[in-house]
Amino acid sequence: MPRRRAAEPRHERPELIESSRMSETLTAQTLLITGHQGDEVEAYLAHPSGDGTRGGVVVIHHMPGYDRATKEIVRRFAELGYDAIAPNLYWREAPGAAPDDAAATARAKGGVPDERLIGDVGGAAAYLRSRPTSNGKVGVIGYCSGGRQAVLAACNLDLDAAVDCYGAFVVGTPPEGFPLQVTNLVDQLPNLRAPLLGLFGREDSYPSPEQVAELDEILTANHKPHEFHSYDDAGHAFFSVDRPSYRVAAANDGWERIRVFYTTHLGG
Repeated sequence: MPRRRAAEPRHERPELIESSRMSETLTAQTLLITGHQGDEVEAYLAHPSGDGTRGGVVVIHHMPGYDRATKEIVRRFAELGYDAIAPNLYWREAPGAAPDDAAATARAKGGVPDERLIGDVGGAAAYLRSRPTSNGKVGVIGYCSGGRQAVLAACNLDLDAAVDCYGAFVVGTPPEGFPLQVTNLVDQLPNLRAPLLGLFGREDSYPSPEQVAELDEILTANHKPHEFHSYDDAGHAFFSVDRPSYRVAAANDGWERIRVFYTTHLGG
């Protein structure tokens, strides 16, 4: 299929990011869902008002954890018209802890095992599909380490769309001393079950532009539908509004592409 690569950021006005389905009222809450091996896992849910059916989005948080920024992203998807949920991947290691402390505890143990991640995201997707407002379609999105985990989930679960925001080590090898016990996903990429949108910064080192190109080549060789966009003057974590890495033009363009991608594959 035709691919669009290395797109230049478009400087849209904020209102161009809005969807015709954008909800002016929404509800958000913390709850427990069933995750890997039947474990109860904390999660943050947000959904728009109204009884109409809609798609769902599982948000996989970044390495710094299940934090305020993650919950803002969940609410943004609800504002865009989706039922959205973020499981707390560090809940078992540090239930009730502050995000920084929970993240440090999880890193000290090597991070979230892949098998457990698949189980927790699968549980979150099942929860969204069980809601009376579900249209049966669920997408996944992840940032930083969550970008790799979004691809991992889409290789192992029946999902309808996946978004990888600068996920490291989908290809490539972690450097010596890297705190997480992770391997690349090269052997799993032929099993990718959902269309993939990838959003990357050209100034990032993990993933580097060369690694993004390698991923593109692997997916193309395996006839996997995907769409990649890379941004100048952007490195890792360019979506993070609370960090110096935030890049307005890249983030605005990325949000618009996510909206269009999910409208196409989840309904909108």
